[in-house]
Amino acid sequence: MQKYRRYYLSATDVCSFVSGNNIKEELLFCHPMESCTTAEAIFHDTSNFFQENQLSWESLAGVCTDGAPAMLGLRSGFVKEGERKNPFLMSTHCILHREALASRTLPAEMMDVLNVAIKVVNFIKAGALNSRLFKLLCKDMESEHEALHFHTNVRWLSKRNILGRLYELREEVAIFLDSQQKADFHDNFQSEGFQITLAYLVDIFEALNAVNHKLQGKSINIITHHDTIRAFMAKLDLWKCWVQQGNAASFRNLDSALADNNLDSDLKQQIITHPSDLKAEFIRYFPDIDDKREAWKFIRNPFQCEVADVADEVQEEFLELKFNSTAKEDFKDMDLETFWVKYLPVYPLISQQALRILTMFGSTYLCETAFSTLVAIKTKYRNRLNVEGDLLCALSSIRPRIQDLVAKKQCQISH
Repeated sequence: MQKYRRYYLSATDVCSFVSGNNIKEELLFCHPMESCTTAEAIFHDTSNFFQENQLSWESLAGVCTDGAPAMLGLRSGFVKEGERKNPFLMSTHCILHREALASRTLPAEMMDVLNVAIKVVNFIKAGALNSRLFKLLCKDMESEHEALHFHTNVRWLSKRNILGRLYELREEVAIFLDSQQKADFHDNFQSEGFQITLAYLVDIFEALNAVNHKLQGKSINIITHHDTIRAFMAKLDLWKCWVQQGNAASFRNLDSALADNNLDSDLKQQIITHPSDLKAEFIRYFPDIDDKREAWKFIRNPFQCEVADVADEVQEEFLELKFNSTAKEDFKDMDLETFWVKYLPVYPLISQQALRILTMFGSTYLCETAFSTLVAIKTKYRNRLNVEGDLLCALSSIRPRIQDLVAKKQCQISH
């Protein structure tokens, strides 16, 4: 059976291929970069692996990258070199990376609140004495939590955990700042506008994190990724409309904070404009998301499309598929991948076009999890370990035949 592979590429490669009636994902190869990590070096190592294992560049549907210049360089990036081998190669910028970049937009006033919140957390967490005193205070007040989360600047979406814990312990934090005579922090932290803005930041980062989690995981195709982003962008319009009407029900913490305080007109305007600014950033990082929706309409549901929605060379097959009543019933009971794999032998042209999209990686999630596994395997105590084989065993979903392997070994007998 013809195989469709999708690779997520760096020092480790993972492929997706058709096996039986499903698309499966496996580690393709792991290779250490012994010298530089330029596009030329990465492409050279990948080409060597392809050649050694008789893999064709023509069978490569797409490459998903993190947007690094070595990968997406206009003249000599890895993708450009790959396009010289396969002109039909499609490249995607990791959707998780783009979502994190788009989420960084905040009005200046909200950014000031965020910076003050981070300074408060750092003041309490930076010193061992302050951490112990704050823990004792939380114990005395019988708080649900006894510690704050540290701030990590490179993990922008982790700010929801930082701000959420800070908001839950806001009374304890205010008492602690007062006891430590940090009047500047205390006055800012206790102000009405600060508390309301903090509640909104907790809610909006919670929503962004929820989107981020939906984009993570195995066996998620790029169509599902785009649907998740479009749904969030539509929610931003809805939230803006509701806040304009004075309805903050979508923001749990903000709605609770407004029950005891009035929303200042300037602050209300910031909360109204922020979803619009956020949507504008998402449009900037996902400029072709609506175009892709139309282009991939036949993949989502070929039975609700017209013949003009597909390429000329597959229109005859498309009409045969559209009026196949058995296929229509199967489509109701199967997921997209299983459906198109099943009808690949019957309608090869249109199924190949669909599977080229469905086997593309929308994010580098699996690559990042592979590096997390690598860190766990290759510790400072095993820094000279050749990790290629170990990583393959750790990441592969293929179950080893332990009994067969053991049967081929002779037990050490006593002398």
